[in-house]
Amino acid sequence: MEDGFDLAALDTALTGTPFAGNLKFFPSIYSTNTHAMQEAEKGAPDGTVYFADEQTAGRGRGAHTWASAPASGLYVSVLLRPRIAPADVLWVSLAAGLAVREAVEQITSLRADLRWPNDLLLGRKKFCGILTELNAEVTRVRHLVIGIGINVHQQKFPDELRDLATSLFIETGRDWPRQELLIALLQSLRREVQVLTQTENAVQARASILQRLEASSSWIRGKRVRVDEGEEFSGVTAGLDARGFLQVQTSHGLRTVFSGGVREDH
Repeated sequence: MEDGFDLAALDTALTGTPFAGNLKFFPSIYSTNTHAMQEAEKGAPDGTVYFADEQTAGRGRGAHTWASAPASGLYVSVLLRPRIAPADVLWVSLAAGLAVREAVEQITSLRADLRWPNDLLLGRKKFCGILTELNAEVTRVRHLVIGIGINVHQQKFPDELRDLATSLFIETGRDWPRQELLIALLQSLRREVQVLTQTENAVQARASILQRLEASSSWIRGKRVRVDEGEEFSGVTAGLDARGFLQVQTSHGLRTVFSGGVREDH
């Protein structure tokens, strides 16, 4: 299936958002996130969107790679310069997961499950990963980049990923236009970030994020998980704390997960 991008139509659809006029498309690139972080250092404006048909060195959280085959997925990184403290970046990351979930449901009617902090799954398999990177001083964020990889057209995965990964095509048996998905995603992301970064709305915005995560994720409460945070531990998820961090009830008491990978513990 030919599923390219029409930059002029994208620009028009995004009129009135910070992304209009700031779209940077690459037929092939090593990593949209790496490039976006480099461009941010050079002063690229808030709202610049870097997206590619293929990544040759796509990155996931931790040291993971993100398979980014040509014309198969949506590989996009959004540069933001929000006026927030570094401690509040997790909220942007959580909001990005909700934004992707909303966009996917809008286009495909699929309701994704959210695995803290922001992996998206259909059933037990992951189809979207989000990588948030930032450059910050002690009291303020200079810039942050939200990298989003969505498996769209893949019909199969290599053996090592077959039990872990899925795509919108595999789940529905049909191809979905990446352009429509990108427009819905950027519009949804803009709404989330706008509310979150307006000082007078920040408290309500965070409460809304916590509430929506509880409603749309099977991972927030009552899920037996294994956490790898340098050391591994197991327990049952017990909700999010007031800062958005995941809490896990272990045999030794309640533990807070700050950055670790969370997996189902069978």
